[in-house]
Amino acid sequence: MERGDRFDHPLIERYASPEMAQLFSPRARHTAWRDLWIALARAEHELGFPVTREQIAELEQHRTEFDWDRVAKYEKELRHDVMAHVHHWGDLCPKARPIIHLGATSCFVTDNGDLLQYRRALRLLERRLAGVLHALGEFARTWRAEPCLGYTHFQVAQPVTVGKRATLWAQDFALDLDEVRRVAGWLPFRGVKGTTGTQATFLTLANGDHAVVEELDRRVTKAMGFERTIAVSGQTYTRKLDWTIHQALSAIAQSASKFATDVRLLSHEGEIEEPSESKQIGSSAMAYKKNPMRCERVCSLARYVIETATTSAHTAATQWLERTLDDSAVRRIALPESFLAIDGILMLVENVAKGLVVYPKVIQRKLREQLPFLATEEILMAGVAAGGDRQDLHERVRVHSRTAAHAVKAEGRANPLMELIAADPAFAAIQATLPSLLDPARFVGRSAQQVDAFVRDEIAPRLLGVELGGLAGDIRV
Repeated sequence: MERGDRFDHPLIERYASPEMAQLFSPRARHTAWRDLWIALARAEHELGFPVTREQIAELEQHRTEFDWDRVAKYEKELRHDVMAHVHHWGDLCPKARPIIHLGATSCFVTDNGDLLQYRRALRLLERRLAGVLHALGEFARTWRAEPCLGYTHFQVAQPVTVGKRATLWAQDFALDLDEVRRVAGWLPFRGVKGTTGTQATFLTLANGDHAVVEELDRRVTKAMGFERTIAVSGQTYTRKLDWTIHQALSAIAQSASKFATDVRLLSHEGEIEEPSESKQIGSSAMAYKKNPMRCERVCSLARYVIETATTSAHTAATQWLERTLDDSAVRRIALPESFLAIDGILMLVENVAKGLVVYPKVIQRKLREQLPFLATEEILMAGVAAGGDRQDLHERVRVHSRTAAHAVKAEGRANPLMELIAADPAFAAIQATLPSLLDPARFVGRSAQQVDAFVRDEIAPRLLGVELGGLAGDIRV
């Protein structure tokens, strides 16, 4: 079958990076299995189990040799993926064949191997998140003091700054980075637990010596780079671990969707746009259009991850006793695809954040249109300070505001509020100061200072020691 005649997964073909795709490749997965078998054999040898140095050396010599057709043939015959690999490796390592998988159950390699993959993938996402934080921090700093309309309920509200709004996006991703680091550092190893978690087979091999079995567990765990094992297990580690990992991925998806949705809204307002290439086509029919396709793609992928995460919740909730195999779809599909999707999402978010296009003139024009309404309290207080009656001035401002709103909404005219107030004798005492009351900088509070503090105190410390850049990835439709 040729390429064009089969389904090619979009997460691989269009979205995820080569690094993330490689982490979940068959070669990476099954090399991890072999590393686990080697670590087990080495620890068993050190503790007096019937495993020789020569057998371990043979396993190490053929660690990366795979004949995928041979594996497929074995699996078709045996109907067991782990045993297919045991037999294939045994063919390559005839001296070591008798001790491959000694004392272990399938979950020794599948569960521990999955945890290895998940931790590596989390570390990759840590770098992706750091890149996003850095990009948003730079954007926030650049536009720290640029006043713009705030929106609550997507209705005009008190002004903020372009940079201050970016810190809201960055804060969500900063929390995600903290959680990814926490989960990656906390994630326990399944370890050497046996068929139903009792370690009974290993106890037999150790001639009933409990201390030897405990030490075997510790040595294999340390050899695979983990600090600790899960305290108890059935045949599998508790699927609550999968749910914990999936929650962290879902949280990133939520942050990304919020960011992308905001950019889409602001794009409609003409204030901000995602980057686009000189020959990029927005619409196949309407040639003038520049659609926020990258942000739309983020929202689409994020929605998929958020919904997919519930699969881990349902799986954890419905495991039977010491194990059941209905967790296979989560391990084989849901979690790997969520990692691939998040990888693609963060590449898109960083790309957009680095290339956001700001239109200050549009932002300033919209501010000018709305500031008279937003400045009415300042005008009222200035009038009172100049000797006016607060209640009388309040009524006049109310009437003028209604008149101005009608002119803007019903007649499509420019906002006449300031002209109406300037012409009102009740405000004659402050007429000369009215223009200064419309300075946008008066309405943004400590936005610029908040940006400076956030970049300094929240972003910079989180990026210490993190390698920025150097990751592959292509942005496609």
